[in-house]
Amino acid sequence: MPTTPANGTEQGRADPDVLVIGAGIVGLFCAYFLRQAGATVTVVERGPVAGPQSCSYGNTGFVGTQGSVPLAEPGAAAQMLRGLLDPAGPVSVRPRWDAELARWLWHFSRACNEQDARASYGVLLDMKKRSLEILRELCAAGSLAGSFTANGLLVACRTPQGFDRACAAVPGAVAAGVPLRILDRPALRALEPDADFDVCGAVYNEEGAGLHVPGFLTEFARMLAGTGVHICADTDVVGFEVAGGAIRKVRTTGGDFAPAETVIAAGAWSGECARKLDIRLLLQPARGYSITVKAPQGSPRRPVLLSEGKVALMPFGDRLRIAGTLELSGLNGAPSRRRPNAMMATVGAFLPRLDCTETIQTWSGLRPCTPDGLPFLGRARPYSNLSVACGHSHIGMGLAPASGRLIAQVLTGEQPDMDLAPLRIERYRPAAVRTRA
Repeated sequence: MPTTPANGTEQGRADPDVLVIGAGIVGLFCAYFLRQAGATVTVVERGPVAGPQSCSYGNTGFVGTQGSVPLAEPGAAAQMLRGLLDPAGPVSVRPRWDAELARWLWHFSRACNEQDARASYGVLLDMKKRSLEILRELCAAGSLAGSFTANGLLVACRTPQGFDRACAAVPGAVAAGVPLRILDRPALRALEPDADFDVCGAVYNEEGAGLHVPGFLTEFARMLAGTGVHICADTDVVGFEVAGGAIRKVRTTGGDFAPAETVIAAGAWSGECARKLDIRLLLQPARGYSITVKAPQGSPRRPVLLSEGKVALMPFGDRLRIAGTLELSGLNGAPSRRRPNAMMATVGAFLPRLDCTETIQTWSGLRPCTPDGLPFLGRARPYSNLSVACGHSHIGMGLAPASGRLIAQVLTGEQPDMDLAPLRIERYRPAAVRTRA
């Protein structure tokens, strides 16, 4: 990969070594590590950086080793089918005729087995550990320090059955290096004295951490710009010019670029972008929701996952963010009006005395999901200068740092930190990929 600018465009702008498509958390970490490697980098984003169109904007910002279980796990296929009948449930599918959705669901159901889930868990946990290490170093001091908190994470279980399942998973997770501790009600009260939980117990992960979003993204983008990364907001990719098995130009609403390398890291829009190159990525956009309220008295001090309801709570100083659910709605599906109400009902069941009536913002956004829960990461054939980093599902904040470093290692020819075979783009072939002349 060249480390000097290519020839300028017709507008007099120097073409970068690498063009990253997408300025969400994954795209920004790709840019960060590529710039560290000495490459000139431009990032284009279809909307404002850290804007509401990005799923990095309105989520909880959970990072750390919690949440490494893949979306496709034993029993998840049945839960997805139940979601066809319960549009307000924690996991649902918006009924529609869509051949790509049917294909995705078929591969998803095949991945919902113990062996595949265990293998995917190992990959995701490895990536999350590496990402947490990167974040600790990056946020140890300077402008990003205030946007990272690492005071642990709670998984609260309301029913005896849910608590039993959570406790049964602890030994295996601890053996894999996740520091979990089981808390009964008195121990939970001692850890969170202000919060009045109506639960059977909880599991505590001392490595649970969080990024304050979207502030982290805004400051991270500012830091990258200070290192020479050129970030172009409100710039949509409209097409590509290819020849000889390589991308020669990327056409955008802000002009054309002729990068030596291109990385698609456009979140839920990655599939649409790749389709312009006749590459089919087996991705489904999954809509998630969040409600940010003025932090009421009795709020938890640390991140909490309300286990049975699949709703997460993240304290942001004087605000509390309530987020969750996964709805396969398609790129153009309208947000549900019922889901935020169902999420608030879940909060009321777990924390009945928490008054969350002062709403600051209600948001919904799309997360890119692969059938097996593992991201697509690496070179994208048949092109010699195209890579993809997408499909991080609902745990993208906790996977992005490791993903960015892996992409930089691939593009610079460095030996990757981990085996990329489980993340390969081609794992759902045969796919309709046509090489253009």
